Amino acid sequence: MKLTVLIIGCGDIGITLGRELIDEGHRVIGVRRQADRLQGTGIEPLALDLDDLEGAGADALPQADYVVYTVSADRFEESAYKSAYPDGLKRVLGVLEQQETPPRRTFFVSSTSVYGQQEGEEVNELSPTESTSFSGTLMSEAEQALLEHPLPGTVVRFSGIYGPGRDRLIHQVKEGRMAAVTPVIYSNRIHRDDCTGILAHLIRCQESGKSLADLYLGSDCEPATMHNVMSWLAQELKAETTGTMQSPLRRRANKRCDNSRICETGYAFRYPSFREGYRQMLKEGGFLELQNA
Repeated sequence: MKLTVLIIGCGDIGITLGRELIDEGHRVIGVRRQADRLQGTGIEPLALDLDDLEGAGADALPQADYVVYTVSADRFEESAYKSAYPDGLKRVLGVLEQQETPPRRTFFVSSTSVYGQQEGEEVNELSPTESTSFSGTLMSEAEQALLEHPLPGTVVRFSGIYGPGRDRLIHQVKEGRMAAVTPVIYSNRIHRDDCTGILAHLIRCQESGKSLADLYLGSDCEPATMHNVMSWLAQELKAETTGTMQSPLRRRANKRCDNSRICETGYAFRYPSFREGYRQMLKEGGFLELQNA
């Protein structure tokens, strides 16, 4: 059955998800301020500033079977996060609840920044979220806005996203930088294509009659220390370490993410660990060819 999926905040993840859904035969509408960037993607563009939804009626957004809210704050400031996450999502929900046929489910792309654990503890969907950062606190507020709303909704918390165009760590290793062995800092990661894969998978699950949970943690299958990730990259790149990265005096969080719940739905990770994901990036990005030139 052909579905209509509305992706709000249709950036990198939204475009990649949209293309995957279009390949499956679905209609995708992408909302962003500068909708011309969606040209050539097959996604129907809708130029819209979420601030304009304040007090708007049911026709302010097109009706859709599913809505994916994957907005990004335009800067790392409290006001920007408040506008993008709790305020923006509440405005969208205010419009959706007025529609004659509201969506079957709304997905909110959240972040593992909601966790505040500092000692490398394992966290899952049942773990307390006590972030000390404004970003994590505002993300939690947005999560609650969806979960407490009468319309069906699911939160997906992604850990550190990497993939095409998200190669800062590779460049740091090429420059000879390396994370210290101690203190032990865990790096939880997920490839962009698994972010979109999980979202598409959850839509398929609901369409097949499976019940969805309110919350899923999206992270790959191997929490690894930052030192181990960078050491592996250095080995692949044949890069020599010339300096050690200093750990911040006060970390926002240090935890190990457990992805058991999403795996139990039948989702198979395309990149189960950082090795598969970064190996693909090194190959496609030409980093290994440059290294061997």
